[in-house]
Amino acid sequence: MNIDLTLREAIQHQLQNLFGKQAEHLQIQPTNPEFEGSHTLVCFSLTKISGKNPEETAKRIGEALVQQNSIVAGFNVVKGFLNLIIKDNAWLQVLQQLAGKTQYGQLPKNGKEIMIEYSSPNTNKPLHLGHLRNNFLGWSVAEIYKANGYKVHKVQIINDRGIHICKSMAAWKLYGNGETPKTSGIKGDHLVGKYYVVFDKQHKIQMQALISKGLTEEEAQKQTPIMREAIDMLRKWEYRDPDTLQLWKTMNAWVYAGFDETYKKMGVDFDKLYYESNTFLLGKEQVITGLEKGVFFKKEDGSVWVDLTPDGLDQKVLLRSDGTSVYMTQDIGTAILRFHDFPNIEGQVYTVGNEQEYHFKVLFLILQKLGYDWAKQCYHLSYGMVDLPTGKMKSREGTVVDADDLIAEMVAEAKTQTLELGKTDELSQEEAEQLFQMIGLGALKFFLLKVDPKKRMLFDPNESIQLQGFTGPFIQYTHARIQAILRKANQLSIEINTNKIGEVTQLEPIEKTLIFVLSNFENKLAEAAKDYSPAIIANYVYEVAKTYNQFYQTISIFQEADQVKLQLRIVVSKLVAHVLKKSMHILGIQVPERM
Repeated sequence: MNIDLTLREAIQHQLQNLFGKQAEHLQIQPTNPEFEGSHTLVCFSLTKISGKNPEETAKRIGEALVQQNSIVAGFNVVKGFLNLIIKDNAWLQVLQQLAGKTQYGQLPKNGKEIMIEYSSPNTNKPLHLGHLRNNFLGWSVAEIYKANGYKVHKVQIINDRGIHICKSMAAWKLYGNGETPKTSGIKGDHLVGKYYVVFDKQHKIQMQALISKGLTEEEAQKQTPIMREAIDMLRKWEYRDPDTLQLWKTMNAWVYAGFDETYKKMGVDFDKLYYESNTFLLGKEQVITGLEKGVFFKKEDGSVWVDLTPDGLDQKVLLRSDGTSVYMTQDIGTAILRFHDFPNIEGQVYTVGNEQEYHFKVLFLILQKLGYDWAKQCYHLSYGMVDLPTGKMKSREGTVVDADDLIAEMVAEAKTQTLELGKTDELSQEEAEQLFQMIGLGALKFFLLKVDPKKRMLFDPNESIQLQGFTGPFIQYTHARIQAILRKANQLSIEINTNKIGEVTQLEPIEKTLIFVLSNFENKLAEAAKDYSPAIIANYVYEVAKTYNQFYQTISIFQEADQVKLQLRIVVSKLVAHVLKKSMHILGIQVPERM
């Protein structure tokens, strides 16, 4: 039984009977916890149909539903809000239906395809805290769409070329003395990131020397020996200089090995990788074609631009005066290549920080001007930055919060707290280490995903790891508690017959609330896909866990003498465990059997 649908049909029927007309739209929402009921009909907009005030309208509809509808047991009116109380047997039917769905939370395949891009790092530094939010967000959105029946292609564009890459290369060439990950014992991406920091420090020193000789700051920025070395490397790379290419390949290989290790720790994966070094040429071809068609224009210095001022934006350079490309150039090529590789996708979702909102407005508009109608199907999943008590991260200055270090710290803290609470007494050493990993990474992921992606957030490691409150470990602990209940039910040989639970004559209020919350799972999945927001699932799964703990504290399970009620409570517990596990999987988080 779909209570929402049944209610809507019944309300429309009564509107027709009472007032001779149905509503174009019914606003039904969860009842405020202060009042009895589960569904609330907002009646203010219905006064046009009834010709009566909101309270009288609500009262007339409520009386009619109780008299003539099989699922409404009672009602109360608060101003223009009609709070409806659903009959117990209706909730029992809902529970039986949900318990019978082995794939509850996985909608049938709908034949649609979508592409989700996330991570998309630069190969001049390791992944950091901001990348963690990006990867967790993109991966989870992909899983949300899978749960909604889509075929999902998880991809990333690796920004493996450009002046920022050449900065690390130039610094290593000048100051590296042949250092490698093997000789230094430093993880490859960290080693390359080290030389990105070296570049910045040396660049500043050299700038001051030039400024002291009379150059302006702007002139000095371009004229330092190390900057000129990096710019020269970029030109050589684009003209395929063998030595420059070899150094580029070598240092990028160090970075890729480091990235792979970090992705494995994070628990994220990709179906296909795109490389800027491959896609920028296609982008350059498109720019030249657009220039020939008059979509773009060339300035006196030879640089190529697009004028978007008629569209309320600005002019944007697409090719520099020396013929080298910019980020926008490769993004044009990448977008076109992806729709060529996957012609059935309904759209591309770009998971990129909100500081790039203007960039994507420009990108999508340029693609439309080039004649690609599918550009309207592209979406920028914009998210806010992650702050720490110490302030914003700055990778050039070497103060970035490293992803590897943060994951290790979270796992170490999970170990400390779990051992203090004595939660590993029944576990082997190997099982305990797996639990520490599960809790530490789960705490990190949940904290970063529970906030609306659009919002800037403050990450508090200590708060995230707590076993109580709006945290991943709280939900993990709830799942482990339920598994202990189910193991005990198995030891007691309690046989479950979902048909029998329909014989229960009266449900406790918390049981009805819990069934109602569980019945919302697939609605929340649809809502999360619509908004590209794992935060909706995080908030939902917390509500499920919190409501179950209220159920657990309020109602006896194994001391219940009525065997049918006992079975019902085991069924409810099992269904909650399923929803917790499925929801947390969508967030990329594992849940333990014991904790």
